[in-house]
Amino acid sequence: MQHHDDARGRRALLKNSLILAGAVTIPGAVSNAATRRLTAADYSPAARLPAQPQPLSSPRVVRPDLMRRALAALSRHGSAIAQRDRMAIVDFTVGSSQPRFHFVDLASGRSTSLLVAHGSGSDPAHTGYLKRFSNDFGSNASSEGAFVTGDYYVGKHGKSQRLIGLDPTNNNALGRAIVVHAAWYANPDMLRTHGMLGRSQGCFAVGDQDLEQVFARLGPGRMIYADKA
Repeated sequence: MQHHDDARGRRALLKNSLILAGAVTIPGAVSNAATRRLTAADYSPAARLPAQPQPLSSPRVVRPDLMRRALAALSRHGSAIAQRDRMAIVDFTVGSSQPRFHFVDLASGRSTSLLVAHGSGSDPAHTGYLKRFSNDFGSNASSEGAFVTGDYYVGKHGKSQRLIGLDPTNNNALGRAIVVHAAWYANPDMLRTHGMLGRSQGCFAVGDQDLEQVFARLGPGRMIYADKA
């Protein structure tokens, strides 16, 4: 049984890698809403990073143990991650009221941090803290592990970016339509009124004003690593 499970996992990873390499659009993977590929005009706003709002920036904001696990994942997944100048680390140990979406420049070691929501299935009581991960369809939960960023598209959440899960803990990400997108419930004003962000269906949802700089820092072919202590 273990041999068959390992074989299925390898086949799933190979399939996902081929999907990314081809940069194809898979409308059926993202709900039933109509989608379209973004054009050069859509990409242009993200060509340079917005000056406002200013996110938290620090050379040492990512916990050292989490950074080590992320770097190990970057090494482990080899050629599946084409771009290695930057990566994103999501620290789900801290609550949604804190900037925990860390964009790390691997040359300088500096990081820029933004707010990001977690899935409702990971926090059923809506405490603001992720309680569990899940890779299951219909769980509405966040998944842990290494993702590689795919293509951009426009769907039910507007401009979005597909993700491919590279680990057994998140290899259903593409089929579950776990993506990066903007959402009103991830805007900073949620902290003033509720003390925490709202919850996604497992996606990495960021504030409306942050999406363009998230896209600019990620781009296709970079790693997002999500974990907690």
